Amino acid sequence: MMDMSRMKIGINVDIQRTDGRIHSAVISGVNPEAKSVTVEWFERGETKGKEIEAEAIFSLNPHLGEGSKPGGRETHSSQSQLNDDDDEEYTNGSVSPTEPPPLAGKGRGKKGGSGGTVSYRSSNRGTVSNAQETPRFSNRGSARSRQSYATRPPATQQNGQASNGQAEVAEVAKKPGIPVPADRRKSNCVKEVERIEQRRKERRDKQVAIKEQQDVEYDTGDPNWQFAAMIKEFRAHLEYRPLTSSDPIVNHQISVCVRCRPLNKKECAKKEVNVLTVPNKENVIVHEPKTKVDLTKYLENQNFRFDYAFDENATNEIVYRYTAKPLVDCIFESGMATCFAYGQTGSGKTHTMGGEFTGGRGQQECAKGIYCLAARDVFKLLHTKFKKADLVVGSSFFEIYSGKVFDLLNKKQKLRVLEDHKGQVQIVGLKEEVITSADDVLRLVAHGNNVRTSGVTSANQHSSRSHAVFQIILRKKSTSKLHGKFSLIDLAGNERGKDTNSSDRQTRMEGAEINKSLLALKECIRALGRKAGAYLPFRASKLTQVLRDSFIGDKSRTCMISMISPGMGCCEHTLNTLRYADRVKELGPGGRVEGKPAEIDLSDNYNNMGAMSPQNSALALLKTANQDEVTDEMMTFHEKVNHMQELEEEIIDDHKSLIDSSQKWLTEQKKLLKQSDEVDYDVEAYAKQLDSLLGKKIDELVLLREKVTNFRKDIQEEETLSKNMKAGKKK
Repeated sequence: MMDMSRMKIGINVDIQRTDGRIHSAVISGVNPEAKSVTVEWFERGETKGKEIEAEAIFSLNPHLGEGSKPGGRETHSSQSQLNDDDDEEYTNGSVSPTEPPPLAGKGRGKKGGSGGTVSYRSSNRGTVSNAQETPRFSNRGSARSRQSYATRPPATQQNGQASNGQAEVAEVAKKPGIPVPADRRKSNCVKEVERIEQRRKERRDKQVAIKEQQDVEYDTGDPNWQFAAMIKEFRAHLEYRPLTSSDPIVNHQISVCVRCRPLNKKECAKKEVNVLTVPNKENVIVHEPKTKVDLTKYLENQNFRFDYAFDENATNEIVYRYTAKPLVDCIFESGMATCFAYGQTGSGKTHTMGGEFTGGRGQQECAKGIYCLAARDVFKLLHTKFKKADLVVGSSFFEIYSGKVFDLLNKKQKLRVLEDHKGQVQIVGLKEEVITSADDVLRLVAHGNNVRTSGVTSANQHSSRSHAVFQIILRKKSTSKLHGKFSLIDLAGNERGKDTNSSDRQTRMEGAEINKSLLALKECIRALGRKAGAYLPFRASKLTQVLRDSFIGDKSRTCMISMISPGMGCCEHTLNTLRYADRVKELGPGGRVEGKPAEIDLSDNYNNMGAMSPQNSALALLKTANQDEVTDEMMTFHEKVNHMQELEEEIIDDHKSLIDSSQKWLTEQKKLLKQSDEVDYDVEAYAKQLDSLLGKKIDELVLLREKVTNFRKDIQEEETLSKNMKAGKKK
């Protein structure tokens, strides 16, 4: 049993290092509770120390169990450490270089022979001897020296019998690495370091195994593979319940849906990551990739909730079943129905509304588009349920481009939008064709899509730069009175609204009109779900102006299909589309809110607009309801664009009038000139009539020129405002 009382501060003891070396040290502290001691020694010009278990000390120092004797180790002791480069002697903490102790029977000892006293001189302590000392040596000594000391016989007493302590010490000298097990001779600090190292090794092995598995599952050469791995891990914990044809159809006055298309060939070739997840029939999750300042990659998962959510596996028939089909009955009940396809260019709007593309983009299967599917149901109801309703079906197809309306069924003739004496909006000159089957619809849609305005933009190489409106109209046969109307609209790409800062004026005008029309459309749909009599800002854009009758009345119903792209490169546009759709009908994470009222009552603001023009007053209300989206600079820019559009139409009308009056003026001039051929014509009357005709002509020309001058000033001001907006955003 160990006697910790024999462990005293200041005595010399032998210790063994973790590398097997044995040398002297001085006890500098005793911890009876932990059964350990702290030792120190001087090595290479500095003091070192460590904590050792007491059991290890007793194993290497058996004399501590024999008691203290005069001249014993407790009084003074010397141990030597032999190294190739420098030998050190440790005596009571003092160190001095010395020669290696002589072998038995040789060297500088006072007595020779086996078992003789070993003595050697210290440079600062004189001669030190110890009859019972068995030299210890360092592993750093030469192999020959270690062999000599290991085979040296132990010192004997006078009776020739070796003491127990001497025998144990001799045994230790023979086998320096065996006396104490490795785990017992190590200090607690060393053990903790080894445990930390073991855990570090286990973590590294685990990371290597994970990396090997990732190399098999992912293309680690792709810079976005980590995002793909995080998205896959996120999806693994979701429960999927996609929308199917067996789910019930819920009727809403305002229905907002979202459809996600699959990755296209171009995105797959670029190895883009799919950042969209549709776990069920109502929710859409966007995994927005982000990178921290320290280049750590992470995901910001944003959840949106709508009436219906269609994943990439949904067909056009499924989308039609829950979006446009419930609206067909509405138009037979003397109502107005509207279905919008909204989203970024290339998100699948034309695919959904017009039909699937097979064998290349030029071959569109229009029979599977919502246009044709709706027409089929209209004729089906007309020939069955409403056979005796005395109704005839007509169709029109037009586009709205840069605030102007063009007839797609009549050589893209430019049309005027006016309000009649009853306050009804009329598209003057719009061609309406009678249709008798769904095949007629296919023909009209194919013709209209071929002449629709499109081109290269800053956001897409094949952008739809206009809103295409296809209408199915029901009228009474006898009176041609409007009975119901279904408007199916393929909106321009929402990324075009950002082009208001472009250096190209035409692109700026396009973007400004799209931006206004989308904001106005959102507020008109929201007003549809509010209380009766709420102000409708339909004059803010041409789109909402021509669709005014679709937003009024209790029987009016609207459906918006938000088209989104799954590629990581389209993540920003996808989020903009979803946020826009969410503002149209704010459902939120809780229960349904049917047409949640806006935060600001637009009716009260409309009464305080004063003498503003109808267009600018509606635009001012849009700014009030969308303060985060419409800044003061943008408001000024849109007001200037509105004024330019109004002045442009006025100049064009005056120019047409001038041409018509010029024809009459030319006829009168010829008639007057013919009078001068007579012999006795009245010269004074001739001069008076000519002066009058010239005066009228000059007045018309001067008035038109003033308008043109003002219009040119507006053009310059619009360009300046656009540059200021662009400079402000750069700051």
